[in-house]
Amino acid sequence: MVKNPRTGKTIKASWLFCNVMLNQIKVLDRIYYVNDQLCYLSASKIKNKNGAPELQIVISFKRPQDAISSYRERWQIESMFRAFKTSGFNLEQTHLSDINRLEKLFALAIIAFVWAYKVGLFLHYNIKEIRMLKHGHRAKSFVKHGLEYIATILLNAHSQDKIGIFDFLSCT
Repeated sequence: MVKNPRTGKTIKASWLFCNVMLNQIKVLDRIYYVNDQLCYLSASKIKNKNGAPELQIVISFKRPQDAISSYRERWQIESMFRAFKTSGFNLEQTHLSDINRLEKLFALAIIAFVWAYKVGLFLHYNIKEIRMLKHGHRAKSFVKHGLEYIATILLNAHSQDKIGIFDFLSCT
């Protein structure tokens, strides 16, 4: 629920965006109260996991025209956390408690994450695209795509590395 500061009327935020079409972004210029905080509202309509249209409302305190793109960038960070937790790295399963060992583990995980991400991007755009699902999202992330390829090369003596996976670790 949002409240218009000029009229004092309270309405559902979704009503403000009822005319937003699929893949369209709408930014409201007027400021509203949400939980007694003045803020801006932006929205876009996307397909959810089941392929049904879903309204995505983003609340921001400044620059509402950038809110949706900023949210998408932030979502990449959420994808990184998912990769670290459950989608390949499983860092939550470590029983390390020594801070120095944890720092080393995270340093290695970050290097592996970037390596897998870069390999996954390369594979997607140059070798084999990741399959798109009905709702418009990829079947797996760039990280998972790269991680599976790297694991195949490293764990299978008969696999041939067609792209030079170790070249992606170079700083030059």
